Amino acid sequence: MPVMHGAELASAFDHAAALYDRMVAVNPGYHAHLRRSARRLGLRAGGSGMRLLDVGCGTGASTAALLTAAPRARITAVDSSAGMLEVAARKRWGRGVRFVHCPAERLAEAGVAGPYDAVFAAYLFRNVADPDLVLAGVRDSMARGGRVAIHEYTLSGLPRHRAVWTAVCRGLLLPVACLTGDRSLYEHLWRSVLEFDTADAFAARMRRVGFTQVRVLPLPGWQTGVAHTFVARAPATGLK
Repeated sequence: MPVMHGAELASAFDHAAALYDRMVAVNPGYHAHLRRSARRLGLRAGGSGMRLLDVGCGTGASTAALLTAAPRARITAVDSSAGMLEVAARKRWGRGVRFVHCPAERLAEAGVAGPYDAVFAAYLFRNVADPDLVLAGVRDSMARGGRVAIHEYTLSGLPRHRAVWTAVCRGLLLPVACLTGDRSLYEHLWRSVLEFDTADAFAARMRRVGFTQVRVLPLPGWQTGVAHTFVARAPATGLK
């Protein structure tokens, strides 16, 4: 089965939305790793006075992580799946959080206008058809010199980490998927990671789009070499 993008993938997430939080709960460290990546934005004073963007928020796990790192900020969270956003909206949020239904490729068209002081994106870029286009859109939404943290399954390139990912998918994720009666999203998850950039390749992609001070940071536990946080700055001056 090929990896999915666009409307097909959004529909798959719609179908999985009701059970999605229960399924990610079986992933050791899932929420703790999101919080770690959000903290790596290094936002001071609880984000007081800042406007933050959470791209690909899903059911709100990444939004909650960002809110923990910056409880005083105003957060706009967007996702292409209406079903996932319905689950997110039913949770308890402060006044500073709002959700917008739009694909990551169409932020400006949906009125998700910056400049944002910082952007967080979790498990997004291997799910889009054109990562460079989305990176450029994120860059254009940011204040000059603003901070970005991207939390993503990006393999190290070492065979052992590729093997760990496949073992986790076959031993845990796909059996859980069988309980839902729909394996398509979880087949996509497995294959999309194998086919996506390595960590070094994604960091190079960020630099080509214009991000500066790009760093690749590891995550602990079984995700070492499987998932990373990419932290960077938006350009301090306009691009040519």
